[in-house]
Amino acid sequence: LSSEKLIQAVIDGDIKYTVVDDNIAAINATYHPILDVKTPMSFSQRTAWGVRKTSPRLLDTLNVWIAQSKKDVDYRVIYNKYFRNKRAFRARVKSEFYSLNEQRISPYDELIRENAERIGWDWRLLAAQIYQESQFDPEATSWAGAAGLMQLMSGTAGDLGVDDRLDPAENLRGGSDYLAQIEDNFADVPDSIQRIKLTLASFNCGYYHVKDAQRLAQKRGLDPLVWDENVEEMILELSFPKNYNDEVVKYGYVKGVEPFTYVDEIFERYDHYQQFIEYDSPE
Repeated sequence: LSSEKLIQAVIDGDIKYTVVDDNIAAINATYHPILDVKTPMSFSQRTAWGVRKTSPRLLDTLNVWIAQSKKDVDYRVIYNKYFRNKRAFRARVKSEFYSLNEQRISPYDELIRENAERIGWDWRLLAAQIYQESQFDPEATSWAGAAGLMQLMSGTAGDLGVDDRLDPAENLRGGSDYLAQIEDNFADVPDSIQRIKLTLASFNCGYYHVKDAQRLAQKRGLDPLVWDENVEEMILELSFPKNYNDEVVKYGYVKGVEPFTYVDEIFERYDHYQQFIEYDSPE
């Protein structure tokens, strides 16, 4: 079993513990806060590339590149992404604005309802996604530069005609248009809920990674038009070399736990909203 498979077995409770390289443990702990990776099993050892003795120029070039890279902004961004930021966490269902008595979810309910109606979604589902993205903070920014209520990247925002990503109305309009564009790519999916789940997964990790998972699902005898227990299982498998190197996979590795958790938590929150917030909430 690979280190990640062993770590997953610990998370699932199938085994009590395992031993892996410190850097692998640290990366996985950012996705799974339940993991305790504080116990060292040996003294610290350096990670290095091996270069044959007859390639001194290659060695020198690598050393210069490493020294320079550690000074670059990209190095800090990547390091923070994988080793510092907690990537997978169960966000609270309720925002501070949430009110059962007033049938309100956020300060932006009217805008959310307007955009959800425009793309044919339940506004409570769109609200659940927006909370997952930004917790209704219109000035939220991510390590990667995504910004606003729906965490739009600068390039995506430009393509959608969004000039100010921190403007709630612009951000919600652009983000909703983007969801509609993605959903159009899954027009062959007959079940609306499965189509939306595939759309949300694509919003999170990229459409082509989800298409890879669909192709892998079809090859494994699963239904490529169903997210639940089919495509979602394959998106998780795309974290492992034997799967992302499969001939049907065109776009390689993806950290599958991110879209898997993303869709799961949005629908858990949506289920809560459905139980306590009326579809036609009074304005």
